[in-house]
Amino acid sequence: MSQESKQPRSHPSRLESGESRPRSGGHTRRRRKRMNPVLYILLVVASSALLAGLGWMWAGDVLALNKQPATAVITVENGDSLNDVASALKENGLIDYKPLFKLFCSVTGVEKKEKITPGTYELNTDMDYNALVNAMSSRSGSRMTASVTIPEGYTLDQIFHLLDDKGVATVDQLQSVAASYDFNYSFLKGVLPLGDYHRLEGYLFPDTYEFYMGGGEDEVVQILNKMILRFDQQFTDELRQKAADMGYSVHEMVTIASLIEKETDGTDQARIASVVYNRLNNPGYETVGLLQIDAAIAYVTGRPVTQSDYQSVDSPYNTYRNKGLPPGPIASPGMTSLNAALKPESTKYYYYVVGDDHLHHFFRTSAEFEAYKAALGNRNG
Repeated sequence: MSQESKQPRSHPSRLESGESRPRSGGHTRRRRKRMNPVLYILLVVASSALLAGLGWMWAGDVLALNKQPATAVITVENGDSLNDVASALKENGLIDYKPLFKLFCSVTGVEKKEKITPGTYELNTDMDYNALVNAMSSRSGSRMTASVTIPEGYTLDQIFHLLDDKGVATVDQLQSVAASYDFNYSFLKGVLPLGDYHRLEGYLFPDTYEFYMGGGEDEVVQILNKMILRFDQQFTDELRQKAADMGYSVHEMVTIASLIEKETDGTDQARIASVVYNRLNNPGYETVGLLQIDAAIAYVTGRPVTQSDYQSVDSPYNTYRNKGLPPGPIASPGMTSLNAALKPESTKYYYYVVGDDHLHHFFRTSAEFEAYKAALGNRNG
């Protein structure tokens, strides 16, 4: 064997060849890749800026900062959820973030405290979240009101539709409360049973009122009570005693006054009253106790009365078929008609008809009455 072959072989170092040392167990260690420091800093700065921006926008919404001036009318309906309220606020540009507003309400206990109540409110973009919540409370200064004038001679249905048109309450709400709520007034006892909203016919006094708009059921009670209370104040104990002295209850007197109110031309309430009492008090006369008042039939038909209605309409309000007074008022009479019912003129009249002058002409007998109508028809023909 040569000298050369006996020399130990030289092996290059693993480190020198660029290979890694074997880890225990025979696995090879992998070098971790570190993020570029500059990129890391940029990501941190960007994230901070994003969070700061979001925080500023959220804070701006909560605190009503940097918003364009605007006003909106919001109606909170009875039964609306917090989500419904938040949607209405966002749709009208008063808030930008519904979830944030709902979170604010949850943290501050708005729903539990029932701070937001049904109503119609005038709100603006200067209001922060707390101001918006406070503004939508029942007695806030932002709650809108409506001035409503109830004309003399309006029926209950007309009054309810007027209040609905003015945004005070819906017809359904008014009918429901009128039918079910037992208002504590002696003159309403025994009038009509609960369940029929017409039981309040005649007792919503004609006047001008200021009402909150868009209230819930409790406020509908207050709305109706306000008008009944006005009747209670106007129809005094002295007037009630006068009715009793004449042999009539309050309900009967209001019924008579409502007939007068619907029949008068605006100048002759006391004379119309005399015709009503002459017919009531003298059933042996040729009118045989029949009032024969068209307005009473129109109350149940809801349309102008025709000749055939006198016998075809089967209703206790048909005063051509039923003697005496109808079951109740047919409208809300004003004080002039109420006073006329309590103090009628003393006449011998049993008939009246509207003439060419748009005023009523009065007659004692049916012959005089028919003759005038024939002459009137000839002139108009």
